[in-house]
Amino acid sequence: MPSPFFRRGTAALVLVAATLACEGEPGTPSSPDPTESASTPPAHEPALGFSHRPNPVRPGDFADPFVLVADSAYYAFATNHASSNVPVLLSRDLVTWTDGGDALPALPAWAVSGRRLTWAPSVLAVDGSYVLFFTARDRRSNLQCIGRAEASSPAGPFVDSSAAPFLCQTELGGSIDASVVRDASGSAYLLWKNDGNCCGRPVTLWGQRLDPHARALLGAPAPLLHRDREWEGGLIEAPTMWRDDDGWRLLYSANMWNTERYAIGYARCDSPLGPCRKIGDGPVMVSDAETSGPGGAEVFSDRLGQRWIAYHGWTAGTVGYARGGARSLRLDRVEVGRR
Repeated sequence: MPSPFFRRGTAALVLVAATLACEGEPGTPSSPDPTESASTPPAHEPALGFSHRPNPVRPGDFADPFVLVADSAYYAFATNHASSNVPVLLSRDLVTWTDGGDALPALPAWAVSGRRLTWAPSVLAVDGSYVLFFTARDRRSNLQCIGRAEASSPAGPFVDSSAAPFLCQTELGGSIDASVVRDASGSAYLLWKNDGNCCGRPVTLWGQRLDPHARALLGAPAPLLHRDREWEGGLIEAPTMWRDDDGWRLLYSANMWNTERYAIGYARCDSPLGPCRKIGDGPVMVSDAETSGPGGAEVFSDRLGQRWIAYHGWTAGTVGYARGGARSLRLDRVEVGRR
């Protein structure tokens, strides 16, 4: 039996036993990793849930959102749409959002332009400036890879003047969905997914420490999670991690991004480099009467220290761009309580 978790509901919190994509071109799904077995949470495992808020907070397309808190404001970054490579929204209260332009108006020389190919941004404050990690398609390998750009302002413009991607596991199909997290000492870590489902290879979530200036990766990449649950379909992706009083928590997305099956899973980790274990056999956030295909999540803390999840979802009944849908920005409070 899957473990019970709280999920979004139409009122407060609703208990559910949930059993219910690559953002890019689908390939042959990889086989589940036989080395990772189903894990049963201990009896004291706190239940993870999300308190429902009026959503979406902003209509229109704003997929794979990341929220940065800086200068007493909130900056939300997203996968490209229309003419913006990395669109930005600004807010003072997490309720009203205004257009902040394009954080990455010019793609680097190594990246393919002219297609919907700049995805899943993540921003880190470093040395009084800001570093943007993003996904784009590499001209040389034709794989999706992670780039790094810098700016003096949180909204950009960010500039990547490098001749090659910051990170690209070419032997594993490329690297996408960068996310950043810091530990209690201030050390920063990069999380990501190798894009193995592009080409029939295994899919893994990874973590690796960044140097103090976020200009290079230190040590070796550490595998965090593999695909091994039926509900995950052919892939897992979009990791986001945070630490609270009970240790490290990780959320990830799985299944195909343009279907109602896209959902969010949950794991606990010993550190940003693992080891990690999945909690329960099903996702902790799934499609409901209001939102279809929730995913692409990032967790952040507001100026009062309250924890939120930013994610995208289709309005129920309009899944897919061909049906007039859009993956709009949604925000919920993260709740942790004992079962």
